[in-house]
Amino acid sequence: MAKGNIKNREAFLNNIADNLGRERKVADVVRPRWNQQVQWKVLADHTEDQLVDVLERQCTLIHTDLVRTNQTDLSDTLLKVIQDFNGKSVITWDDPRFESFGLNSPFENWKDAHHIDVHKWDAANGSESIHLAEQADVGITFSDVTLAESGTVVLFSDKGKGRSVSLLPATYIAIIPKSTMVPRMSQATREIHQRIESGEQVASCVNFITGPSNSADIEMNLVVGVHGPIKATYIVVEDR
Repeated sequence: MAKGNIKNREAFLNNIADNLGRERKVADVVRPRWNQQVQWKVLADHTEDQLVDVLERQCTLIHTDLVRTNQTDLSDTLLKVIQDFNGKSVITWDDPRFESFGLNSPFENWKDAHHIDVHKWDAANGSESIHLAEQADVGITFSDVTLAESGTVVLFSDKGKGRSVSLLPATYIAIIPKSTMVPRMSQATREIHQRIESGEQVASCVNFITGPSNSADIEMNLVVGVHGPIKATYIVVEDR
C-alpha cells in the first residue's frame, strides 16, 4: 500500500501563522516534555494477571462476557460460547493465529459434529465475504492489543482481516492472547507510533472495540446494537 500524499500543507500552515500574527518556526522544533505524564502511571505496576482482573471488572460495565482459558481448552471453550449464542454460522479472519492456536482442525469438524458452518474471510472475494459476514451469527477475531482499563480490543485491519467480521454479525467473539494486555490507550498508541517510526507498514484502519455496539446519543437512553453486534464475549487465553 502506497503512502498518501499531503497536499497544500505549506499553504495551510502559513495561513495559520499569518492569522496568529507571527512567523512560522520551521527549524529546531523540539517536542515538549511535560513535567507530569500521568498517562504512563495508571496501572503501570500491574502484572498481566492483574490486568486481566481489571479487564474482567470493566467487562461487567460494558455488557461483555469474559471467559478465561488456555490453548489446550480453547477450541472447546470457543465452541461452548458459540453454542451459548445459538450460533450456526461463523465467520473468522484469515489469520495465521487460528492455526497456531490449534483452531483450524476443530473448525473443519464442527459442520458435521455440531451443524456449525465456519467461513474464513477471503480478501480475493470481498463482496462474498461481506455477504457471509452479514449473514453470520458470530464473527471471531483475535485482539492485537487489549486495553485493560477500558475493556477495549484493538484490531489492526489487513488483507485477511476484514473489518466486517467484527462489525456485521449479530454477536462478536474476541480471542485475547494474554500477552496482548496493556494498561490503557497510551500504550496502544505508543506501539502504533513506534511501528511507524521503525518503518513498519501499519494497518490503514485500526479499530478500537469496547464490547457490543452501544449508543446513548438520544436522550441519554442506552441502546444496544445500533451499529454493530448486540452481544460480545472476550476469551482470554494463556499464551506463554
